[in-house]
Amino acid sequence: MFVSIKDEPGTQREYETVFILRPETNHDMVGVLNSRVRAIVDQMGGKVLRLENWGKRKLAYEVKKQLKGIYMYWRFLGTTVMVAEIERNLRMMEPVIRYLTVKIDENVIPDNRQSVVTDETYVKAASTIPDEEEIVLGSSAKFKNEDDDMDEFHPDLEEMKLSKSGGSES
Repeated sequence: MFVSIKDEPGTQREYETVFILRPETNHDMVGVLNSRVRAIVDQMGGKVLRLENWGKRKLAYEVKKQLKGIYMYWRFLGTTVMVAEIERNLRMMEPVIRYLTVKIDENVIPDNRQSVVTDETYVKAASTIPDEEEIVLGSSAKFKNEDDDMDEFHPDLEEMKLSKSGGSES
């Protein structure tokens, strides 16, 4: 394992990585990508502290002909070599359209940082809920039959649907 001269013995650096996937990426592929990153962290002696799926969001500008993307957030302990390997893998994965890793802290004692990640966290992070546009347009099969329930929480939803379809409420 490569250790920088700057690092104190027995410590690691804390990083966070955010990567954006193509919006049509299915749950199985998100799970495969998360498994690959998890395997790299485990094999290189790192520790995953937090994993979150931030969902499908509109991008600030077009990236690789995409206007939306699925955001994944990872926070972990590791080395510079581990970060380079994670980024190398992300660069090769077709669904990944952007990634960024930032060093949060250095000289972190791994036993002092608690991980909130369990196997259930990986399963939960693989599923992405539809964005607002898919819900409004009814293009999400999950929400097609739940329109009445959604109207209770979003009173403007029916009005938005009518304006999209060109109809009027009588």
